[in-house]
Amino acid sequence: MAVIDQLLQQKFHYKAFRPGQRATLTMLQQGQNVLAILPTGAGKTLIYQIYGELTHRPILIISPLLALMNDQVERMRYSGERRVVALNSTLDWSERQDVLTHLNRYRYLFVSPEMLANHQILKKFQKLSIGLFVIDEAHCISQWAIDFRPDYLNLAHVLKKLGQPQTLLLTATASQQVRADLQHKLRLPSLQTVVESINRPNIYLAVHHFNNETAKQNYLLQLLQKLTPSSGIIYFSSKKMANVMATAINRATNLATAAYHADLSNPDRYKIQQQFMNNQLQVICATTAFGMGINKPDVRFVIHYHLPQDLPSYQQEIGRGGRDGLPSLALLLYTDQDANLARQLNSLDQLTSVDLKAYQTKQLTQVAPQKQQLLRFYHHHRVTMEKLRIIFAQRAQQKQQAFQALLEYINQPGCRRKKLLASCSESFDQHDDDCCDNGIETEINADLYSSTSQPATNKPIIDWREIITKLF
Repeated sequence: MAVIDQLLQQKFHYKAFRPGQRATLTMLQQGQNVLAILPTGAGKTLIYQIYGELTHRPILIISPLLALMNDQVERMRYSGERRVVALNSTLDWSERQDVLTHLNRYRYLFVSPEMLANHQILKKFQKLSIGLFVIDEAHCISQWAIDFRPDYLNLAHVLKKLGQPQTLLLTATASQQVRADLQHKLRLPSLQTVVESINRPNIYLAVHHFNNETAKQNYLLQLLQKLTPSSGIIYFSSKKMANVMATAINRATNLATAAYHADLSNPDRYKIQQQFMNNQLQVICATTAFGMGINKPDVRFVIHYHLPQDLPSYQQEIGRGGRDGLPSLALLLYTDQDANLARQLNSLDQLTSVDLKAYQTKQLTQVAPQKQQLLRFYHHHRVTMEKLRIIFAQRAQQKQQAFQALLEYINQPGCRRKKLLASCSESFDQHDDDCCDNGIETEINADLYSSTSQPATNKPIIDWREIITKLF
């Protein structure tokens, strides 16, 4: 029996590898840099856990969100792995210093790109012999680096400073264009790719159109009454609307519901996550911050009240449903006003020539704080204003093309799964009645998604500070 099979069965207590896991580990054993494109819920974490056991060297994992880091750390500790830590803002100064002073205690270290932009922290990691540099949710490099999280662009520099350790990129969505972009941005001389189908056939795809907001709200409340007592996530692009609809759902249905977004404190967000995991909450009305790191198998529906950013993002978000393999619903609710709202939000986020001129002439009150931070990053890296104009004009064009593809998914007839998978460079030609509504609005069979959630547990919600203390 191969060593990786022994570890799988004897240490991690699984009988067999899931698709893509063995192929990725085999390439890593051969010393290759690997991009693994595997479906949501496919066990990507297990790959670097096993590799850490093989190499007996530190594994550094770059993770985009606190919730994702903390969830992975908690699950690894629950399975018996004590040599794991997340170095992030949940640690106070003394806790952070203790971790940095004793980095060699840990086999698995989770950090954000922003943390590694700190020169002093990077110097600490340079003293380690990193066995594997893992970038979880690697598509964030393409989606976020240019105009949202620029420190993702710094990862090529980080790799160089760490001595070009072997690199593993993990994602559930990456088109051919994104794959090439990842290798280019990280300046990897070679990158092997493991690609498994990201299709989730147990997720039914549907879109419903409405003439106005009131009709959409009424339909949602009526549908949720039929879906009781299922667990589900409803996505909003507006924090205000997430709050409004969470209140409305609590009043109109028997589904215990909470809003989740960036205005909540860390303790409140943690509490809501745990209540959802324990089935003490059935529905979360969330912005897209919710979901990464939430590995709840029995989510029966994922509803988008507002438009997702693009089709690859939609693929990621609906993939949080049906991880137990049972039927799950992915429903997008749409009015023409939603397209206008999405365009307005996109325009607010985009750096314009007006922003560039205001920053250049030091009229900073005219530039939003997040845009100032972005421009400071590029200024520090000596990117000229003319080059920035070109970069952001290209980025705006890419976003417009992605938005147009999203509208085609919503409005054009034909198999929705085929369109969705095509956005990630995967073909599909096996449409049937269980696949999607085929571009024709049909009534949702709520019975398929309303009877498979487990009853709420009486497990107490542990104080978040107690959890953090145990983790670190």
